[in-house]
Amino acid sequence: MQYQSKIAGLLAGAAFLATSVGAVAADDLTIALRVQVNTFDPHKTASVGSDLSVLSHIYPALLLRGPDLALQPSIATSWEAVDDTMWRFTLREGASFANGEPIDAETVKWNLDRVRDPAEKARLAGWFTSVDRVEAVSETVVEIHTRTPFPALADQLSMFLLLPPKWAAENDPATQTMSGGMYVVSRNVPGDRITLTANPDYWGGEAPFETVNFRTIPEESGRIAALLAGEVDLITGIPATEIERINAAANASAGAVSATRSIFIKFNTLVPPLDNKAFRQALNYAVDKEAIAEVIFGGRAVVSNCQVMTPDYFGYNPDLEPYPYDPGKARELLAASGVDLGQPLAFDIPSNVYLQGTEVSEVVAAQLADVGVRVDLTEIEFGAYLDKYVRSDRLAQTSLLGQAWPTIDADGMLGLFKGGTIYAYWDNADFVAALEEGGSTTDMDSRMAAYGKATEIMCDEAPVIFLYAQPATYGLSAGVNWTPRGDDWVRAFDMTPAN
Repeated sequence: MQYQSKIAGLLAGAAFLATSVGAVAADDLTIALRVQVNTFDPHKTASVGSDLSVLSHIYPALLLRGPDLALQPSIATSWEAVDDTMWRFTLREGASFANGEPIDAETVKWNLDRVRDPAEKARLAGWFTSVDRVEAVSETVVEIHTRTPFPALADQLSMFLLLPPKWAAENDPATQTMSGGMYVVSRNVPGDRITLTANPDYWGGEAPFETVNFRTIPEESGRIAALLAGEVDLITGIPATEIERINAAANASAGAVSATRSIFIKFNTLVPPLDNKAFRQALNYAVDKEAIAEVIFGGRAVVSNCQVMTPDYFGYNPDLEPYPYDPGKARELLAASGVDLGQPLAFDIPSNVYLQGTEVSEVVAAQLADVGVRVDLTEIEFGAYLDKYVRSDRLAQTSLLGQAWPTIDADGMLGLFKGGTIYAYWDNADFVAALEEGGSTTDMDSRMAAYGKATEIMCDEAPVIFLYAQPATYGLSAGVNWTPRGDDWVRAFDMTPAN
């Protein structure tokens, strides 16, 4: 089974305490973010590489996913699936928020109730739709009952952060904070930087750095210049072509690891002409994914084999093949589709979010033009893109999008395309049925078979142009130790001073 056993959780808990208590506070750390933090409310954002990475220093989670992508204890010291529809979490004693509110079973229950309350309009509500009820059995034991099996629940909770209930009732969590984590916010200059200082009352041991600065540096060149000048310690999302230049510097190093994030051209299939299957398939044949991976990313990007999951995911289908680059087939399907090619497609590019995203989009646009499909490229600030995508239900006909799911499970990743959700912009009954079949059991073989069907349907229906897995590129100062990871988390407590 994917979930941790009770014994494994206890052993991991002991290891966590041993490492955290032994940590030594030292020096400042500066991390460069590609986009600004949009909200301090951890239930109103799913952006791991920015919002949630910063907030994970301030608010606690039941579990954490370590750099090795394995689950680790945090507030929960052990966890187990008691049966198909009930999970039990045992919590550490004595943990509290800075205002004295306990981080106990009632707090966990309140947070899960809050995120599922329709009145809150929480961005993360969809993660917990199968949760039926939450019971605080005692101060240190909480039980989560689900309507259907939820084998990835523990994984999902690794990115669910906890607010203090009484404080949240009297304050605005979107703009204010009350720490229950390793750090407290000491300064916030929106759009520029957020400064954190070590929480002296933190229940988990001493922080590895006394001060942590998150600087917003949208431009790739600006992040690289700041690293080489010694102004920042960690940057991510650098062009693959810059890795060798950084490695030639005396004070920094760079590299890339495989990532869990897939990049694709998202279609709004709810509007013409993207409601036409033949048209969508034609666009897939029109794009040379291999050339993009080789020329733009120096071979460090892996072409997606007709699915939005990478091999790290449970439910990945190794039997699928990418749409080959075949302009002739594209033109044939375009003619069969009956779509009037006289009108250009709207094509949005979230700015400064996806690695070399503008370059990729321009290549895609040129290759589509080669088969007679014109697009209007528009760069759009990421917050504005999210407004269109998940808040106002008016996604452009096509757009560049990268998605990953921190459970590294098909249930979450494919769920982003489940009809009726705010993320989907596609509704296919057979796909939904296969997803629900996979989520109705904890038997791994049955789940794999169901997700195999779902990925086959998605490949054929082509609700996106399948492109590549984005390489997780980074640059690191010589003063910091860090294990690169491919799941977007950027956290100071995963790092240590090199000296």
